[in-house]
Amino acid sequence: MSSAEIVIPDAAGHARECYHCGLPVPPESSFYVPIDGVTRRMCCVGCEAVAESIVASGLTDYYRHRDAMPEPRKEALPAELQELGLFDHPDFQKSFVQPVGEHEREAALILEGITCAACVWLNERHVARQPGVSLVEVNYATRRARVRWDERKTRLSDILSAIQAIGYRAYPYDPDRSEQIAQRERRSMLWRVFVAGFGMMQVMMYAYPAYIAGEGDLSAEADLMMRWASLVLTLPVVFYSAAPFFQRAIRDLKLRALGMDVPVALGVGSAFMASVWATLVGGPEVYFDSVTMFVFLLLLGRYLEMLARQKAVRGVEELGKVIPTFAERLSAGGGADERVPVAQLVPGDRVRVRPGEVVPADGVVVEGESEANEALLTGESRPVAKRRGSPVTGGSINIASPLVVEIARVGDATRLAAIRRLMERAAADRPGIATQADYVARIFIVALLVLSVLTWIIWQVIDPDRALWVFVSVLVVACPCALSLATPTALTVATDALARMGVLVTRGHAIEALATANRFAFDKTGTLTRGIMQLEAVHPLDATTPARALALAAALEQGSEHAVAAALRAASDDAAAWPPVEALRAVTGQGVEGRIDGVLMRLGRPSFIAELAGRAMPAELEDLQRGGATVVALGSPGCWHALYRLGDLPREDAHELFTRLARERRPVAILSGDAQSAVDAVAARLGVTEAHAQMTPQDKQAWVEARQREPGALVAMVGDGVNDAPVLAQAHVSVAMGGGTDLARNQADIVLLSESLAGLSRGNALARRTLRVLRQNLWWSFTYNFTSVPLAMMGLITPWMAGLGMAASSLLVVLNALRLQRPAARSR
Repeated sequence: MSSAEIVIPDAAGHARECYHCGLPVPPESSFYVPIDGVTRRMCCVGCEAVAESIVASGLTDYYRHRDAMPEPRKEALPAELQELGLFDHPDFQKSFVQPVGEHEREAALILEGITCAACVWLNERHVARQPGVSLVEVNYATRRARVRWDERKTRLSDILSAIQAIGYRAYPYDPDRSEQIAQRERRSMLWRVFVAGFGMMQVMMYAYPAYIAGEGDLSAEADLMMRWASLVLTLPVVFYSAAPFFQRAIRDLKLRALGMDVPVALGVGSAFMASVWATLVGGPEVYFDSVTMFVFLLLLGRYLEMLARQKAVRGVEELGKVIPTFAERLSAGGGADERVPVAQLVPGDRVRVRPGEVVPADGVVVEGESEANEALLTGESRPVAKRRGSPVTGGSINIASPLVVEIARVGDATRLAAIRRLMERAAADRPGIATQADYVARIFIVALLVLSVLTWIIWQVIDPDRALWVFVSVLVVACPCALSLATPTALTVATDALARMGVLVTRGHAIEALATANRFAFDKTGTLTRGIMQLEAVHPLDATTPARALALAAALEQGSEHAVAAALRAASDDAAAWPPVEALRAVTGQGVEGRIDGVLMRLGRPSFIAELAGRAMPAELEDLQRGGATVVALGSPGCWHALYRLGDLPREDAHELFTRLARERRPVAILSGDAQSAVDAVAARLGVTEAHAQMTPQDKQAWVEARQREPGALVAMVGDGVNDAPVLAQAHVSVAMGGGTDLARNQADIVLLSESLAGLSRGNALARRTLRVLRQNLWWSFTYNFTSVPLAMMGLITPWMAGLGMAASSLLVVLNALRLQRPAARSR
């Protein structure tokens, strides 16, 4: 009897073991799949998804013919489906595929086998040609890819097959998978370096006698024996250590693309084959020592570059690993507490977070007092006090005392997940300067091959005995690896450093744009002020009582996220007294309107209310606006009902930022929708001479557009709130405060997670330093390549010197970029 026929029922007649993987089925499980006309029970949604895919793919024979459960049982999947079918199942795609339209899907992948910028170009070009693919972007530093396709025209498995067909492998992105691939790359490269190093030392031992022997001191038999021994020792270096160079070069040539490995493989292969031929026919020169030394130095340089690059991107991956695997969930009925996977938590669950533990999801403290370390999420190293009613963020660390937290958001709805999505977007978004560098590198490879051939021809005339190794030296010394590494490495390191200080980069061009911006514009409420507005006074203008006026205002603002709305709702804490509102509508930049008891009412700017009330402005308005207060009004057709005076607290760190910008001679302007008196008060406190009040979102956008038309103007906009979304999208680079609305945050190129303008000041300094490092890397790369090529063509650089120079140049640009991680550099 095969295992497909074994069904062990429990007392209720249900199978006790999962038909797919053989593990025990939980009593509450309700997952079933029809297989060969029989409904089979599964232990979880994962096994259900896999079993359904097996049936749908016509692989039901897998169940008929297996005679034992696989080990480990989680791999209970036929090989065909492991490679392709499972990736197309909706349940499997939930963790890494996002819908971006009615039929478009976008996947976050990680690629294995990327070694240079040409690999990135090849994958992007090849995948973009597949039917239905509308977008493909690969980040060289992180090896991560973003692919978008129309599910009506192609499947994800077809895209993965296309990637595999050109010699690479793609996997759904997750931090653990990324680390596994990194470890595998390190282990494989280390073995190749070891073999090349050992072979080099042994070959040098056999080559040494020929270097020191005088005329006639070394017999022909001894010389021949030394050559054969060197040949045998060089074989594993060429066919194992250098094998990836040849494999990738052959692949590139088949695809009519020139990558960094083509000149390397050509140089190593030609020197090795010439040496083999000289050994067989008794030629004058062999180059086994140069071949082994070159391969060793090149691999050693790439290994060190790999370690540095992986160190640079490791900080970006940390966010994916911060959430714990299990959480202690409290029983609602007073029963025993239980440890459950974090993935099983749902809103409303209560969990206990002990000191030293990580908060598993976003929620609110319902019991206990403690402090939380939110440094990884906001860059703020000081602990944040938490007590009953305080919000907590998943990924923060409880420090002092146990807390009981009621879960509010889980999975992709958490703040941490939103941060990760924005970081993934930045990693996949390639700035123009990186694209230009890659283009130059590809052109340079073609020029290098042409120059190498011309050099060989010329040296055949000058000195045929030296022609080969001069040819090899030219091929190797000027391979533009450093040029391809210069930009992505610096930007990746800077992105990680900025994230650690609470400045989240969400677009690839943001760092360069922030560093070069020469004009800054700021919103007032929530940006230059804390956005925590408080109601200071309610001034009725008719028979309406203050309590009734407050209830009307809170009812009209019940769906708004604006700081004014939050202050009015907080002042009217009795929601039961709020009257029902019909036809509620927000008028962007003006206020809200709706019908209460059949009467159209408006709340917002006094000018907005005047359009409806049809009367002159109340005389009390000017008195209430003195001192920079914000005043909103309530009115209905032909009637003013009340005025509300609200105050906001300024940000203490705004003055430091404005002082720095003034010192750097970068003009600053304030664009606000508030009253002129409130804007003038903030401008006077910060020493700003250009301040515009009562601006609509369209006015702000028009102001930025007008500045952008000025020669050489690069405008940065710093804002917060739904009203700022259009102007944030218009600016060359946009910055949103971390507490702003989701719309504003998604429009912004940079998000200040710590809600501190001091973070923007430090981030601006680091962005300018990054641009200097990037220019240093590019300058060094061009200088090295354009200097080394003539020297190699003149025969002044040997192959081993070429390998050393190429490896050292690549390592230098990576180490230079890593300087951006130093705290001293970030604090300037």
